[in-house]
Amino acid sequence: MLELGRAAYDAVLDHARADAPREACGALLGYCEDDRVLVEAVRRVPNVADAPRLTYELDPETTLSVFDEAEATGREVVGFYHSHPAGPAQMSDTDREEASWPGYVYVLASLAARPALLDAWTWTGERFEREAVVLRED
Repeated sequence: MLELGRAAYDAVLDHARADAPREACGALLGYCEDDRVLVEAVRRVPNVADAPRLTYELDPETTLSVFDEAEATGREVVGFYHSHPAGPAQMSDTDREEASWPGYVYVLASLAARPALLDAWTWTGERFEREAVVLRED
């Protein structure tokens, strides 16, 4: 289960809207507790993909600095997010082919959905397994 505060939820959707029609991407900071992934902060990471309207690639240097920040603040990077500005509210074939962080949560912001929404999956190394998303008030 993924738990997001209202500020984190809104930050992901705001980033998705700001970067449209390109896919937005970033990292989620927080901690894991039993079967829950708790997100406390969102960090935007530039999308350096060759075709950013169709896919995303996290900027390696910025991603490394987010891991450093997490360590320095006693948190961990618990997952990543990206957007589908006009695409489906599900992981694409490309998302499955490019997934490279087993055990991490992948959040998808779908702007095509009305209203826009966030869904989450955990990458097992072989497939995405859907996670429940719980929104908590900060």
